[in-house]
Order: sequence, then structure tokens, then C-alpha cells
Amino acid sequence: MTYLLQALTERAGEFIRLRRDIHRNPELAFEEHRTAALVADKLEGWGYAVERGVGGTGVVGRLVRGEGSRRLGLRADMDALPIVEASGREWASARAGVMHACGHDGHTAMLLAAARHLAEQGRFSGTLNLVFQPAEEGGGGALRMMDDGLFERYPCDAVFAMHNMPGIPQGHMVMREGAMMASSDYATIVLSGVGGHGAMPHKAVDPLVAAASIVMALQTIVSRNIDPLQPAVVTVGALHAGHANNVIPATATLELTVRALDRDARATLERRIRELVQFQAQSFGVEADIQWRPGYSVLVNSAEETAFAREVAVELLGADRVTLQGEPLTGSEDFAFMLERVPGSYVLIGNDGDPSQAGSSCMVHNPGYDFNDGNIAVGSAYWVLLAERFLPVGTQH
Repeated sequence: MTYLLQALTERAGEFIRLRRDIHRNPELAFEEHRTAALVADKLEGWGYAVERGVGGTGVVGRLVRGEGSRRLGLRADMDALPIVEASGREWASARAGVMHACGHDGHTAMLLAAARHLAEQGRFSGTLNLVFQPAEEGGGGALRMMDDGLFERYPCDAVFAMHNMPGIPQGHMVMREGAMMASSDYATIVLSGVGGHGAMPHKAVDPLVAAASIVMALQTIVSRNIDPLQPAVVTVGALHAGHANNVIPATATLELTVRALDRDARATLERRIRELVQFQAQSFGVEADIQWRPGYSVLVNSAEETAFAREVAVELLGADRVTLQGEPLTGSEDFAFMLERVPGSYVLIGNDGDPSQAGSSCMVHNPGYDFNDGNIAVGSAYWVLLAERFLPVGTQH
């Protein structure tokens, strides 16, 4: 597949410039109006049938060719994060407090580069649906697009998505069958006691002491209620109580993030957190109010589609640049909702490059992060080859 990589490399400059333009003009969840318009205009110019405003600011481009009946979906996310950029790049964000700290600018550019090649030179027969999704960063844009009829209007036999990953050599691809990304749930726990003077604690009911005990007790759930072979996380990220050293506060508030890589483990975590918090609160004489906010589902890659994704990667890059069964991640991704509806696979592409360059090895969601432009050619070539292999010419289905 050297010829395909060469062809996409020769055209990468146009899409590197486009990626940097998107990076310079980042937009938060459901505010991706400029980015969506840019994407839609490009797709229309290349001959795609385009629908704008899917799920708010989402864009779908469809290209039908030949007599094949198979239907493929490829998805890229478009939103940025509320982070002040510190990458030092010439193309750094021009919007204060907003930056592409997760590489969605690069994901969009890779899929657009593939879209142009497939429109102009692609050899496929069937229906190609390109999904440019808003609000992946906690906004549930995938669900919003699906609720807006995404798969009813654009049915797919399989869907695929790609995400860059720092810590992996640039262009190296990682696949995984089964659970790849964790579920994410959130809880706010408000403990209510009786405030009082710090010198007379016996005349108060201290919610802060209860909160401290609950923080420690929560750490036993993963170690004692979850199968040791099932990864799970319960993190108390915030504890707010009181303002003075001689005042016992009336309330204490805890903020939790909860992660699991198994659906049953996810349910167990919620049940045990609720039980433990209530019983611990009772033991200290305080009341507990638990506000549980379900987040993203466990992302599960289907076996057949992941095997296919591996074959395409090995064909394109060679076996030495593909990890066939990588480790799961405890981060979350709303592509999980699409995979609950349609079989498919979520793949990773390494983002590391020259370690002397700022941002080349920064983890995502870091102020110094930047997408590695070397991936524009590799990622777009992967999408082109996957589309051509999934929608082969001369084969009826």
C-alpha cells in the first residue's frame, strides 16, 4: 500500500493547513458552527450529498457509487475543550480559554482528506456515510445525532472511528476487540449535619468528618466488590466544606467520577456507592443526598469488525506498525453509543513525534498538547483503504 500512502502524503499539505486553521479557531460542544460549515462546504464541493445541523451542529456527507448494497459509516469529532492553550505553536488558538487539546481538529482533517481522495479516485461500490460529530467532550453529541435520526436516515452495516494517542509512536495503530474505553458516571454527594463552634463539636453534627470517612470507604469498593480482573475507578475529585478553622460547617459536598470496563461492574459500582454512602452517613448522624448522573457507556468493539480493521491496518502499514490487541483505556468516548446500535470498531493512532518539539508527547487535555500532522497522511490513507475494502468493486451483497 506504499502507493496509497504516497498519494495521501503528497496531498497532506492542504489538509495540514486546514487542520491548523481549525486549531486556530476552536469551538466548544454544540458551538462548532464555523467548523461544521467548513466541513459541509468541502464535502459539497467534492460531490457528497450533505446534511447540516444533524443533532445540532453535526454534518453527514453521503457518497453512493456502483451497485453495492453495503453501507459504511466513518466518524470524526469536531469539538474543542475549555482550556487555555500553552503549546507555543504559530497556529495556537486565537480564542481565549478554548483549544483543541484532544486532537479533534486532526480527526476532522484526516477524514476530510480521505473524503476528497475517495470522491476523486476511490474505487468502491456501495454507500459511504461520513459523520462529523459535535460535542464528544462530555456533551453526548453521538446520542444527539442518533436521537435526530442519524442511523434511520443514514443506515450503516458498520461504523468506525479513530483517535490519536500520545505515548504511542506516530502512525502506529492500535486495535482491540471487546471493551476498549470505560464507562463514565458522575455523582454529587451532599452531606447535611448541624453546624457549630469548632471548640464545641459535641453540640454539632459534623458532616466533614463523615465526608472524610466516606472518601476512604469508597476506595474499598473497587478492591472488595469488583472482580480483580475487571478494571474500575472511583475517584473523589472534589470535597467542599467550610470556610473557617473554628467553624464546623453544616454541609459537605463530594464530587465523584466513576469508571468501569464492564457493564455489570458499572451497575455494581453505582449500587455499592449508594449503599456505602447512606450507611456511612447514618453512622455519623448526617443525611446524604446522592445525585447520580449517568455518562458514557462502555465502548465495546465487535469481533468481526475489529478483525477487519486489523487486516486493513496490517495491509497498509505492515505488522510491525500495528498492535492487534492493545490495552483498554479508562477514558471515555461517546462513540460507545453508536457501537451499541451498530457493530464497528474504535481504533487508535499514535501521536508521538520529535520529542524536541513542544506538544509532541503531551497527553490529551493538556495545555501544551498538539495533534501530530504526520498522521494526516497515515490516518486518511487508512480510511481510504478501509472504505475500499469494506465496499469492494464488483461484489454484490
